[in-house]
Amino acid sequence: MKIAFDAKRFFHNASGLGNYSRDLVRILSQYFPENEYFLLNKNKSERGSDILENPNVQFVETSKGTMSRQFKMGKDAQRQNADIFHGLSGELPLKWDKKPIKKIVTIHDLIFVRYPQYYSFFDRKIHFWKFKKAANSADKIIAISEQTKRDIIQFLKIPESKIEVIYQGCHKAFKEHQSDELTQQTKKKFRLPERFILNVGTIEDRKNLLNIVKAIKGTNIPLVVIGKKTKYFRKIEDFIQKNKLEKQVYFLEGVSMDELAVIYKLADIFIYPSFFEGFGIPVIEALFSKTVAVTSNTSCLPEAGGPDSVYIDPNNYLDIQSKIKFLWDNESERKRRADKGFEFVQKFNDEPIANQIMNLYKKILQ
Repeated sequence: MKIAFDAKRFFHNASGLGNYSRDLVRILSQYFPENEYFLLNKNKSERGSDILENPNVQFVETSKGTMSRQFKMGKDAQRQNADIFHGLSGELPLKWDKKPIKKIVTIHDLIFVRYPQYYSFFDRKIHFWKFKKAANSADKIIAISEQTKRDIIQFLKIPESKIEVIYQGCHKAFKEHQSDELTQQTKKKFRLPERFILNVGTIEDRKNLLNIVKAIKGTNIPLVVIGKKTKYFRKIEDFIQKNKLEKQVYFLEGVSMDELAVIYKLADIFIYPSFFEGFGIPVIEALFSKTVAVTSNTSCLPEAGGPDSVYIDPNNYLDIQSKIKFLWDNESERKRRADKGFEFVQKFNDEPIANQIMNLYKKILQ
């Protein structure tokens, strides 16, 4: 079988869609080495270079020109005699020639419809048009959660029979054991406190960091934050300064994937009170790290967190505070929930996900 991927995000996105793209190609090439996997893009980068070392994965430089991803990439895939084209980030090419090829698109979320205030008018319109077009022209749609599946049915008016829910996993670093040496180096490099709670994710309104900072005010619980800053960060900074929390909140930058995995494992509690997610990969990362997760009782987050994570109302910082304090003071409860969470998260391991994707590929080729 020959499978072509739109590899723009594979090569150019550091987190989110990039991680999804790289993990998907990595696990397919590992568990189904008999197939050929083509990564189509105008250029490649250092990201994912280890995956390209696999003999069954190759980079295909696509045709040049404006809008070539929309108008030429599909035909480039057909020239490689690909059986399937998989759009990994909600989009499919608009032009194809007559050669048969099956089309799959992964849709991660429709947050731009649910939370329009976070997007410009133009971005909302263009996203909606692209996603709707891709959903209509695809033979099958992969939704990364039941929540996203419901949104595709509701907002894009796509029949349920066309949608398959296949969860995503996370980077292999979170499933590996990092050395004691790296652990000590990481503690020292980032001057980590002896005990702390952890939040990971872009620092933006939707991720709701302000309510975490409000929740730790009046406690002596240190908070470590890792994520790209947006203009929302200024709100956090103002609150920290006004309430003299500078020594309690640590913002880390330049954290490698292995260092991040170490920090997850060192944290007493992972806190993720996002208002809405397509899936919530950081929750999975925490569970694989055997760290108890406190997350929102909204959107797909209970799907990611399972029955033994602790759920909060993201709008209520006092609820967040009480759940954090309960776990902070109760080591046996943290351990019990972390062990149960680790059992639950095995369903997001590489092999079951690779099998589900390959079964879908085979099904549409029948």
